[in-house]
Amino acid sequence: MASRPIIDSLVDHVTGARWQDLDTSARARARVFLLDSLGVGIAGSSGAAVAPLIATLAGWGSGEEATVWVSGERLPAGLAAIANAYQLHCLEYDCVHEGAVVHPMATVLSALLAGAERLAARGRPVPGRDFLLALCIGVDVATLLGLAATGPVRFFRPATAGGFGAAAALARLAGLDAEAVRNALGAVYAQTSGTLQPHVEGSPMLGMQVGFNARAALHAVDLAAAGIPAPHDVIDGPYGYLRLFENGAFDTGRIEALIGREWQVTRLSHKPFPSGRLTHGVVDALRRLQAAHGFRRGDIVAVEGRVPPLVMRLVGRPADVRAAIERIATEMEPGFWKISQGEHDKRMAELAAHGITVEAPSPELAAAMRAATADMADEFAARVPGAAEIIARFRAEIGG
Repeated sequence: MASRPIIDSLVDHVTGARWQDLDTSARARARVFLLDSLGVGIAGSSGAAVAPLIATLAGWGSGEEATVWVSGERLPAGLAAIANAYQLHCLEYDCVHEGAVVHPMATVLSALLAGAERLAARGRPVPGRDFLLALCIGVDVATLLGLAATGPVRFFRPATAGGFGAAAALARLAGLDAEAVRNALGAVYAQTSGTLQPHVEGSPMLGMQVGFNARAALHAVDLAAAGIPAPHDVIDGPYGYLRLFENGAFDTGRIEALIGREWQVTRLSHKPFPSGRLTHGVVDALRRLQAAHGFRRGDIVAVEGRVPPLVMRLVGRPADVRAAIERIATEMEPGFWKISQGEHDKRMAELAAHGITVEAPSPELAAAMRAATADMADEFAARVPGAAEIIARFRAEIGG
C-alpha cells in the first residue's frame, strides 16, 4: 500500500504533467485512439435507442454549449456528453485497456470534447496540445484505478472509474489548482454510478451509465471551480471508491509504480469486433474454424465455449434471457423502420432544399440493379440467421 493517500499522487499528476512529459509513443497513440473513438462514435449514432435518447435529452434543459455527434443537436454540455458517450459505447466497439477492464475514451473523450466546446464558446479556445495532454491524464486516472483493483469486477468500471478520469481531464483543461482538483474528484465520487445489471441483461442502460458519469464529471468540475468543497480522501479512504466499488480488494502501490512513468494511453487496444471484449475469444475461434473448414450456420448443431468465470458471469446468457432479448428486438423492429424512414425523409428534404432532385430509377435500371445484386443478397441470406425473411419482406415492399 502507498504511504500517503493515493489522491495526492493523482492530484500531482493532474496538475503537474506537461506536454513534454508525453513521449513520442504516447502522443501518437493519443491521436490514433482519438480518431478511433470518433469513428466508433459516428458508427454508434445509428445504434439502438440513440434517437429517443437524444430526443429525451433535448427536453431536459436548454442551452447550446456542445454538439451531439453526427445529428448535430446543440445541447447543454452535460447532456451532449451523455449522448456522445452512449454513441461511443453502445456498439461495444470502443477501445479498451484490458488490464484495467476499462473503456476510458467513452467517458473521458465525450466529457472532454463537450467541455472544450463550452470553453471555446466562452472565449477560451483549447489548443490541441492542451486537449491531448488532458485526454492522456484522464485515461491515466481511469485506467490506473482499474489496475489498482485486485478482486473481481463488481461495478461497471468504464462508468465508475471513467468518471474519475473525465473529471481529472476536465480539471486539467480548466486549469484548476490542487485544492480544486481534489474537490472535483470528490464531487464526481459523490455522483458515481455504474451497475453491472444492464450488462447481464443486455440493456442499453449499460452505455447510458457511461454518459451519466461523463455528465457528472462536467458538473463536478463546475462545482470545484465555484469553490464548493467536497470530500478529499475518496479513493482509498474509509468510504472511498476502492473500498466501496472494489470491495476493499486493491493495491494502490500499482498506481504509484506507474503514474508519471508509463502513459496508459499506450496500453489501449482496438477491438476487432463490435461486441463485448469477453466474447472475442469465441468469435475469433469460430471465424478461424469457419475459414479452415468452410461450414455455414446450417451445418452447426451446437457450439460449446470453455471460458473463464468472468466471461460466463458477464456475457453468459441463460436461454430465458436470450429469448427475452429476441422478443424485445422483434417488438422494437417496427420502430427502427420508422426511424429509418424519418431519416430518409429528412435527408431527401435537405437535398431538395439545395435544388437537388432525386428521381426513381427507370424500370430497366431497377431490373439491372436487382439482377446485379441478386447473388449477393442470396449469399448473405444463406450466411446470416434470419436475413432471408427480412430481405423477402424488403423486396415485397419495394415491389422487387
